[in-house]
Amino acid sequence: MSRTDFNTLLEAGAHFGHLKRKWNPKMAPYIFMEKNGIHIIDLHKTVLKIDEAAAAIKQIAKSGRRVLFVATKKQAKDIVAEKVAAVGMPYVTERWAGGMLTNFPTIRKAVKKMATIDKMNSDGTFDNFSKREKLQISRQRAKLEKNLGSIADLTRLPAALFVVDVQKEANAVREAKRLSIPVFAMVDTCCDPTDIDYVIPANDDATKSIAVVLEAMCAAIAEGTEERKLEKEKEAQEAEAGADAPVKKEGKPRIKKAVKAAIDAEQAAVAEVVAAVETPFEEPAAEAAVEAVATAIGSRGGSCGSGSRGQGRVIAFWGNQLTIKRKENYYGNQSC
Repeated sequence: MSRTDFNTLLEAGAHFGHLKRKWNPKMAPYIFMEKNGIHIIDLHKTVLKIDEAAAAIKQIAKSGRRVLFVATKKQAKDIVAEKVAAVGMPYVTERWAGGMLTNFPTIRKAVKKMATIDKMNSDGTFDNFSKREKLQISRQRAKLEKNLGSIADLTRLPAALFVVDVQKEANAVREAKRLSIPVFAMVDTCCDPTDIDYVIPANDDATKSIAVVLEAMCAAIAEGTEERKLEKEKEAQEAEAGADAPVKKEGKPRIKKAVKAAIDAEQAAVAEVVAAVETPFEEPAAEAAVEAVATAIGSRGGSCGSGSRGQGRVIAFWGNQLTIKRKENYYGNQSC
């Protein structure tokens, strides 16, 4: 289901672009027509782009990452501060401090300084300063709150940037592209959409138009955050159920009797061979064994006369191993 519709955008005046002489040719795919010297934005494409951007920004919120909203122009300040604060995302509505992304550690130091001043107020250290020092510290705290108060809980670089008016926030877009941070932006007919990852062609000067687009984005963020919360609760319940359930013992693999018998026979044969090899060599016993084997062979074997084909056996003895080999004897007058 679409998050916005054609009529809502039409009533908000999102279709009005800039003068024809101020247009950027790269915005031609999103322009419907020109009337009275003013370009008209194709709202059908705007609806599709809003849905595409909302789906992407929902996934970012579902993963637990943050989206930084940037809108320093007068028409968008109050709307962004109201709607974005409701979903718990950081935003910049005053001046974009140079290096807010590329020099993020220094910005974090300024935020920590603001937290240090608050701590001094709470623990009573602030009362030990003179009146002039108190005034200076209070002014410094007010200035930090004005410029960085809305990003005080941004402890790391944001996962994405949402910009209203690409021309005015060119520095923010440039820093985001340098750090490969995806950029969502409302792009009017006078802007260059080249550096924008998710282009939303719409009127970025009308308060109602900005409000409609921001409502769609904030609704997507709220949905992603709620889904993340439900998933965490489900995982916690599954973990508790797994801890309470009894642990099943893993049974031993079942082996067939025939296979087990074959394995036992092989192990017994190996044990006999090992025992025979490890038995110390006794020469008399070995000679007696050789004579006994030779006698047995001679009693079974035939005579090897001249011209007869007799069957002989060769008896070899190495160390404590007795080897008997069968040999074909084709010629006579040889002892078997």
